[in-house]
Amino acid sequence: MPYHHILVAVDLTEECDPVIHRARELSVSNEAKLSLIHIVEPIAMAFGGDVPMDLSQLQQQQLDQAKERLERLIAKYPELSKDNCHLTYGQPKQEIHGLAKDQGCDLVVVGSHARHGLALLLGSTSNDVLHGAPCDVLAVRLKKVEN
Repeated sequence: MPYHHILVAVDLTEECDPVIHRARELSVSNEAKLSLIHIVEPIAMAFGGDVPMDLSQLQQQQLDQAKERLERLIAKYPELSKDNCHLTYGQPKQEIHGLAKDQGCDLVVVGSHARHGLALLLGSTSNDVLHGAPCDVLAVRLKKVEN
């Protein structure tokens, strides 16, 4: 059964290129619409929500940087239009599931790293997206970047 609308979820780093390439290949071979989402997570959540300071300025900088990186990505991949690219604020799992459902997506494509040790226990966005997804999920295996 062919896919009709593919949603690719990215982190807007260089590592997202293989994920976009795979989603693009699938959209071309299925003649499917391709949409993209990036989620800016609330900073307080990274600190467990117990930070007694105003993070709104830092959060706005994070959002502005994400907008700039998204615009560069749209310029790099002509098949992505501003209309099909979504920049949201919140928890990745909820935002990706919500958009996939609202847009009628039948496949979500995410990047995935091999996890070991503490990272395995804490989980990952790709693992979160898989559970409770309203459609199929494809996790593209990302190569480990050597320092």
